[in-house]
Amino acid sequence: MTNVQLTLKRLLDLIVVIVFGPLILIIALLTALLIRLTDGPPAIFRQERAGHHGKPFTLYKFRTMRQDVDPFGPSPKTGHDNRLTTTGRFLRATSLDELPQFYNVLKGNMSLVGPRPLYMEQAREWNERQQKRLRVKPGLTGLAQISGRGSLTVEDKLELDVQYVERQTLARDLRILLATVVKVLRPKDIYEKRYSKNHQTRPKTPDKP
Repeated sequence: MTNVQLTLKRLLDLIVVIVFGPLILIIALLTALLIRLTDGPPAIFRQERAGHHGKPFTLYKFRTMRQDVDPFGPSPKTGHDNRLTTTGRFLRATSLDELPQFYNVLKGNMSLVGPRPLYMEQAREWNERQQKRLRVKPGLTGLAQISGRGSLTVEDKLELDVQYVERQTLARDLRILLATVVKVLRPKDIYEKRYSKNHQTRPKTPDKP
């Protein structure tokens, strides 16, 4: 992307957040209240993730798992995972758990569209081609999320992320955003079936929440 296109992309991020800000805030407050009433505080879960050029930043999500479980264990593979709270199952199914990341977009360490932010430890394991995904800001949604989501392995997602970076345009961002709306309204394959082509579960990471 040219500097002009990057400026327009940032402008698009801000317009969407500002226009839908009141609605996002109302839903977020109600969601936080629901979590606190059903499972207690905290409602927000914080984690360090790899951002633009690999710079670490704090990512925000609504907490979907019980407070007494390891947040860095294997990802839930179904909504019946007993580590998930009742409210958490609903939040994951509707993608409302990602809502606090609009604050990340407003701050500028994320964009609406881009590769999903992964753990710092994972970023250090990528090969030279996979490192290309760090050339852009991570996103709320991306090419991998509309291309299979939970049915994809981490290798598949990384390749789609690199393809996005190599062919990034504003028009493509808009298509991804529209496709994301459809995916959210028709949730499917939201749970990771197989982490990697080499092993079933995500390796534990030393990153801290």
